[in-house]
Amino acid sequence: MKEKHTDAHRARLLAELSRHVGEVNAIGMAELHEAVFGGTWRHRINDTKKLRELITAMRNEGVPICSVPSSCGGGYYLASAGSELRGYTERDKKRALRILSRVSRIEKISLPELLGQMRLRMEGCDAKKLA
Repeated sequence: MKEKHTDAHRARLLAELSRHVGEVNAIGMAELHEAVFGGTWRHRINDTKKLRELITAMRNEGVPICSVPSSCGGGYYLASAGSELRGYTERDKKRALRILSRVSRIEKISLPELLGQMRLRMEGCDAKKLA
């Protein structure tokens, strides 16, 4: 079961990221984890899971938390300008399309057909919510 993130964790994350605006000012996972949760981590994947889940939850709420891959220095930041945010979202879109393209090949249907099926399912879910 996922751990509930406290308002204090959310506030500390936003406060820390407000000091890291722009890709050139990205903060690494270790430093951000320490700022938000206090204390260090030993295992990069297991011990930082709570932070990654919190970032994902806040992104899902529309908070523009961007990231740069570790091969480029790595870290998280808030976008400094619209073009920086667009660049980040474009990378996310390309990643999502690569994954969906792979799924369509595995399911042996075209990508447009897969997207159409997904849209219909989503519209069906929305209709159920409205009922």
